[in-house]
Amino acid sequence: MQGRKVCASCLLSWMRSRRFSSSQTDCCESEEECRIFIGILFFFLDPPIICGYDFLMTFTFPEKLKLAQLPTSIQKMERLTARWGGPALYIKRDDLTGMAVSGNKVRKLEFSAAKALREDCTVLITCGGGQSNHARATAAVAAKLGLRCHLVLSGDPQQAQQGNLFLDRLLGAEITFLPEASLEDFEDAMAELAEEYASQGEKALVIPLGASDATGTLGYAWSVKEMVGQFAAMQWTPDHIVVACGSGGTLAGLLLGQEMFGLSSRIWGINVRADAVYFQETAVKIYEDFAREYGYAAHVQASDVHILDGYVGAGYAISGPAEMAVICEAAREEAILLDTAYTGKAFYGLSQEIHKGRFQKDESVLFLHTGGLFGMFPHADSFEPKIFQAG
Repeated sequence: MQGRKVCASCLLSWMRSRRFSSSQTDCCESEEECRIFIGILFFFLDPPIICGYDFLMTFTFPEKLKLAQLPTSIQKMERLTARWGGPALYIKRDDLTGMAVSGNKVRKLEFSAAKALREDCTVLITCGGGQSNHARATAAVAAKLGLRCHLVLSGDPQQAQQGNLFLDRLLGAEITFLPEASLEDFEDAMAELAEEYASQGEKALVIPLGASDATGTLGYAWSVKEMVGQFAAMQWTPDHIVVACGSGGTLAGLLLGQEMFGLSSRIWGINVRADAVYFQETAVKIYEDFAREYGYAAHVQASDVHILDGYVGAGYAISGPAEMAVICEAAREEAILLDTAYTGKAFYGLSQEIHKGRFQKDESVLFLHTGGLFGMFPHADSFEPKIFQAG
């Protein structure tokens, strides 16, 4: 079908007849009506994807499992909006997706685990830090599906069994520890484990760090479909969406979904490790792999990946007094629980960018809460006592 702009009436006509009239060259000019109609359509139905409101190509999402409790809610943060004196602040509660409180990870794993079942895999192998949210979420999904789970984690095997690490063991995961592991070390170790399981007659699916690959990225492309429907129902679309970046898959998925579903919001990632170039290169690689695996060539380029750099601080999963103060502020003002590795740093970065004037008072910002609660408990002693003083 030749690409052309479509609006509500044009799309409705197409749905009824599965064709446009030969004389029709473009849609009417009711752009707002078009946006609302298409958003509601995406939320309740599963039509061919309309890329930027053009019928440029269609993409059928592969089968996914229904593990998450969706849709997650969008809430306005009234008190922090007033306190920070900036734009209207909203939060997308992907910390409440369920599945052992797995946050954003379960959206990706709905696609990754479905792929494992299609390929008759019996083991899920993945990697991460000692307090990895993704690793724990993978262990939970494996337990739910009756699969084995083997985690390759950085750190000392004698470290305290608390937080996510405690839950990994509670969920029955087998764990291999690699002290001070690089990404290449993780990949090599997982490949070796997959070969070892194959020699035992088992088949393993190796899921990369954060499930940030072509398959996992589908989780957040699909989430944009959900959000477009919610925005349409609210008759509102945020000017900006802000999300923490740890491995890059969530941001890459959001940008892919933005292209697929015509989302107008500007999407920002706040990196909690590495730098802006790393996440731009990661996104491009994911899209290249996506094109090879699923036959969909995304038009997203490195320059479209907007990173608010400068908030890594002392390093990955290390938060200082400023970040911890913001974590406490979010808890006391909005009863929002952030973690020290991802959402706390990103929320601190958001607060600083508001103070710098990046986001205007008449704009709205949606913060995507990706979860990570259990990873905070091992760091409880790091909070300065004065932070907990009343008031």
